This record gives sequence, structure tokens and C-alpha cells, in this order.
Amino acid sequence: MNASEQLSNGKRSPLIVGIGGTMRPGSSSERALAESLRAAEAAGARTLLISGQGLALPLYDPSTAMRSPEAKTLVDAFRACDGLIVSSPAYHGTISGLVKNALDYAEDLRTDSRVYFDGIAVGCIACGGGWQAAVQTLSCLRTIVHCLRGWPTPLGAAINTSVPLFDQTGACTDQSVKSQLQMIAQQVCGFAG
Repeated sequence: MNASEQLSNGKRSPLIVGIGGTMRPGSSSERALAESLRAAEAAGARTLLISGQGLALPLYDPSTAMRSPEAKTLVDAFRACDGLIVSSPAYHGTISGLVKNALDYAEDLRTDSRVYFDGIAVGCIACGGGWQAAVQTLSCLRTIVHCLRGWPTPLGAAINTSVPLFDQTGACTDQSVKSQLQMIAQQVCGFAG
């Protein structure tokens, strides 16, 4: 389904939105996010993945209400979601500008009845070419979620991508990492249900 169909779907199952990845299709952070969303679907949720080009948005400008079609889709997804999973690459010890800019668009929810991500579970995934960068990025993501009034799931995943973790189809080949990504989805879905 496309984004509009997912957002307007009349089903009562929770909508879990996943944002993240990089501009490179099939990045580790996008694959980790997709793996987690597959687990959310297996738990009965509807899912919407917004990554790469879908996050290539103009820099967030709070002084204007004008939004690109892609930014409007993202903000509408934030409004409609019952849970959120965010996956960022570790760039110099923090989240990528792509993911940060996307999260900045949550500011458009400041006057909604549900301000920002108030009361929803947010799963956090950080992928880095080493443990230090991944752990620091995960900590940053959890802090941002708190600032946006979301509830970070008890488990967040710091994934060391310096070793191969995904096959050519994008499936996770490391059982420990796969279990973590599935658990994040289960926690988000459990809270959303």
C-alpha cells in the first residue's frame, strides 16, 4: 500500500510508522528498520516505512506552514501513528542530519491534541561501524524521543555494522540482532495495542 492508503486504512490494527535509513538504498539502518517493521506486521500491526528519498526533505522551517508533499506525508504519518520506530546511522557520534531533520518536522504537531509523540511508544535503533558510535547514537535518539514526549521502549538496539549482518535480500543473518529488532517491534506494538 502507498502512504495515503496506509494512513486512511479503516482497520483497527495499530499503525506503526518507521523512519530512518540513509540516502543509500539498502543501508544497514534501513534494513534494520525494515526487519523491525516486518516483526510489527507479524504482531498484527499495519506499517509504513519512510526512508531514504522519502526523508530528503527541505530543512525544517518553523516560520512557514508551507510543506513539500513528502513533508506533508511524514507529518500526516506522525499524526496517524500508534507507534514509531526510528533507525539512524551513527554519524560522528550522533544521529544523521537526514533523521534529525525528519524528527524536527514533529514540531508541526505542537498544537495538536496529541502534542508531538505524547503517549506513544518509540523504538530506537542505531547502526554504527563500531560499538562506541552506535551506543552514543542510541542515547541521542532516546533523548530526542523524551524531548518529543514519546516513550522510548525499554529495549533499544545499538548495532555494530562493522561485521556483515544482512544478506543480499535485506534479511538479518545475525540471530541476536534479529531478536533485538523483533523485540523492539513487539514492545512498540504491545504498547500501541
